[in-house]
Amino acid sequence: MKRAASDSEVIAVVAANVRAARKAASLSQEELAFEAQLDRTYISQVERKQRNVTISVLARIAKALGTTPDRLLIPIAGASPSRPKKRRG
Repeated sequence: MKRAASDSEVIAVVAANVRAARKAASLSQEELAFEAQLDRTYISQVERKQRNVTISVLARIAKALGTTPDRLLIPIAGASPSRPKKRRG
């Protein structure tokens, strides 16, 4: 049986998929936010893995991108979730 993905792994997958789909659609963060009826800073936070979206928000983002929510949850082939950057002190 496969191990369930951790919250941070799922957030990283969604972040990468939203960014990739947005760029493929040639949309700016502002344009995507407008279409999804969200604030641009919210989209930015999603793409930077700083926001854990709800199912309903994921559905709105997917619709604005012309895809389905499940597609935003499937890891991109060959991509590995990036690790959080270490802060230098």
